[in-house]
Amino acid sequence: MTEVQFFTADDGARIAYRDEGEGAAVLALAGLTRTGRDFDYAMPALAGCRVIRMDYRGRGDSAWTGAETYTVPREGADALALLDHLGLASAAILGTSRGGLIGMYLAAVAKPRVTGLCLNDVGPALEKDGLMKIFAYIGRNPVAQTFGELAAKLPSVMAGFEGVPASRWREEVERHYLETPEGVTINYDPALRDAFVSAFPADGSVPEAWPLFDACEGLPLALIRGANSDLLGAGAAAEMRRRRPDMIFAEVPGRAHIPFLDEPEAVAVLRDWAARL
Repeated sequence: MTEVQFFTADDGARIAYRDEGEGAAVLALAGLTRTGRDFDYAMPALAGCRVIRMDYRGRGDSAWTGAETYTVPREGADALALLDHLGLASAAILGTSRGGLIGMYLAAVAKPRVTGLCLNDVGPALEKDGLMKIFAYIGRNPVAQTFGELAAKLPSVMAGFEGVPASRWREEVERHYLETPEGVTINYDPALRDAFVSAFPADGSVPEAWPLFDACEGLPLALIRGANSDLLGAGAAAEMRRRRPDMIFAEVPGRAHIPFLDEPEAVAVLRDWAARL
């Protein structure tokens, strides 16, 4: 595993990242509660690229800076600051869930710095049911004393995932949780829950962001959707394809939110997209 490195954001926050490989620069941005390890499974498909994986503030090895800073604009600014730190004028963005929202945001506000965008099970219109499932667990420790106990529970908890071996669930647990004497805990700031709740209107509606998607015009664009996703609906994916007929697209069977990115369908998309950068 490549060593974790750090840089300092403009507000003094210590932000962790990994930087490995050579070739076209790909900035990999993880899911809401995840870290750069979200992309461990995708690395073979990105051979030939320089892959930079950032832990958002409040997650993984990065500093906890409070709920008010856990926003798409702030995390997008951190992503640009990381490119500055590395001396990169631009990079393509591989965005899983939250990371895809940040990618679309950056295409709108800093397009010269974005050379392409690959979205993993996310788009400008999201399903409320999927968001409510996130609300149910975000910021809360799982009820499990050991990694083994939590891994055994995941097949029943992760509806929509089919044919996943027990070894993969164990890998997932080890990547995204901590095992302590008090039990298994989350590896991010619990205040992320407050940030998530405050991001939505009080009336419970789910804002759409089609102008951000349309801002990706002219960029190499790809979309990977879990066929059983409860966050990115089939209708939204179809509209994305209508607006961008050139967008590389695949559905991953037997996957909900989010595909692991080592499924054959996902690998094919990543390789095709990387070749266009």
